[in-house]
Amino acid sequence: MKIVVIGGTGLIGSKLVAKLREHGHEAVPASPDTGVNTLTGEGLAEVLEGADVVVDVSNSPSFADDAVMDFFHTSTTNLLDAEAEAGVGHHVALSVVGTERLAASGYFRAKIAQEKLIKDSGRPYSIVHATQFFEFVGSIAQEATHGDTVRLSGARIQPMAADDVAAAVGRVTVGAPLNATIEVAGPEQFGLDELIRKGLAFRGDSRTVVTDPQARYFGALLDKDTLLPGADALLAATRFEEWLPLNPPPVK
Repeated sequence: MKIVVIGGTGLIGSKLVAKLREHGHEAVPASPDTGVNTLTGEGLAEVLEGADVVVDVSNSPSFADDAVMDFFHTSTTNLLDAEAEAGVGHHVALSVVGTERLAASGYFRAKIAQEKLIKDSGRPYSIVHATQFFEFVGSIAQEATHGDTVRLSGARIQPMAADDVAAAVGRVTVGAPLNATIEVAGPEQFGLDELIRKGLAFRGDSRTVVTDPQARYFGALLDKDTLLPGADALLAATRFEEWLPLNPPPVK
């Protein structure tokens, strides 16, 4: 199949493109770096010509409330319209476990809007909700840092490796449209505070992680189970303690 991956040069997209190519598919990475801009529509018609599936794993360059809403609304609308013109048979989108419970966050309100556009489009679709990635331990810590202290909720989280996210999205991509949402997650649960504490300690980061039930997660207060998947989630195999030594922090 010809599969166009929007955001195909990013963390998940590049892994997905590689996995699809390994299985004999024509996987085409599409991003501003390759001349495709979903905000302006530049290059969309050309890259979608002859495509069987479009996978959207793109993300907003800004998490400011108005900017992120504009990104997901505009890019998703442009993409769905271009797919209809090109006769694409399956739209796959990557989103986040717990999105529907995080409407207090501007970022997640934008993801809710994105998903509604997809569901209301009349196009065959599949939405993959993944839990947070191991790779984002650093950015979560940075978002919650005040001086030398990282303030985080003890809410439960079931994170997973980006490689496993890409594999899960790949399996959905080559299958029939689900016209539904599925969840994927890692094999074990942590407190959000515990996860970040383990990640920072392994990397020799001296910041202190403080458990604060009132700490916000990208603008939203968390209940204990807000970030957890349901009982039917598909579980990946890679454990955090296995992943850490294979993924050293970048050299500064």
